[in-house]
Amino acid sequence: MRLFNCGSCGQLIYFENTHCTRCGRTLGFLPDTLELAALEPEEGKWWRPVGAVSQRRYRMCNHYARDAVCNWMVPVEEDEGFCAACRLNQVIPDLGVPGNKTLWYRLETEKRRLIYSLLRLKLPVVPRSHDPSGLAFAFMADVEPQFFETERVMTGHARGLITINVAEADPATRERLREKMAEPYRTILGHFRHESGHYYWERMIRDTPWLETFRAQFGDEREDYAQALQRHYRQGPPPDWGQHFISSYASSHPWEDWAETWAHYLHIIDTLETAHAWGLEVGPRLEQGAHLRAAPDFDPYEQREFTALVDHWLPLTYALNSLNRSMGHSPAYPFVLSPKVVEKMTWIHRIVGGERPA
Repeated sequence: MRLFNCGSCGQLIYFENTHCTRCGRTLGFLPDTLELAALEPEEGKWWRPVGAVSQRRYRMCNHYARDAVCNWMVPVEEDEGFCAACRLNQVIPDLGVPGNKTLWYRLETEKRRLIYSLLRLKLPVVPRSHDPSGLAFAFMADVEPQFFETERVMTGHARGLITINVAEADPATRERLREKMAEPYRTILGHFRHESGHYYWERMIRDTPWLETFRAQFGDEREDYAQALQRHYRQGPPPDWGQHFISSYASSHPWEDWAETWAHYLHIIDTLETAHAWGLEVGPRLEQGAHLRAAPDFDPYEQREFTALVDHWLPLTYALNSLNRSMGHSPAYPFVLSPKVVEKMTWIHRIVGGERPA
């Protein structure tokens, strides 16, 4: 994620901010320019960005003005009440239930980070309400959530609809589920990224010339999905799964291998953008070691070769994991990128970059 500056006073501001802490200006994210802008009111109902980030006029997303769970804006030319992220919502939680609004706010915050990455990668982000092949989100509540993906309709994605249980936004519940599922890493954003992988598999791989190459990389997705997951939960992953998959769950079925690898691809790109926005430089005090150099012009979203991303990612994770351990926490990134996983991510990077299949 990038860093931003207030166009009014120059103060450092962050992606989720709604007001500048120095000058008090109202802030809004402009999805058409991908800028977080300081705003000034105009004609009582519109807003105009301060500075040169955009010459357009905007209005607040309904979920910003009315519900205070969003900070994105809508260009006045668009006949929409909701921003590019919120118009993807098909179901929101029952706000009459105590605590649901707080959980919903946390979900929306992480969802907008996903949408930011998708927009930066120039991937199609079209509401399913506008296009049957588009994307939609349903935030549902349950008494006691269970996330055993025993059939495809329960994976969290079905025909463009990503369903997230609002309990995922409760840290205690999520930690209990993480322990129950024996997962080293479980976050709201990770869940969004994983489920988006299922959606983009259908948009970018299924019924395309890439499908045969996909099967060579990830396996034959025609394997019975429900049986594959039942086998995974009953028997566990193969002993050598770490040599071929980014996670043990990725070994359950080619669809899950793709979705897990896709999620980690997004983890890497977004975290590298954050590291370079902060000017991080990692150079281990060793005679020989990997180095992360914070080149001013390095933009992970614009890198044509995936090897450049890996060369920056590995030393960054070494440093992050060491810092976490020094504070008594678990590693920030408890995964190993085996050569086979890097090969799969490289293949995803080619597709995202618009390469045509051979």
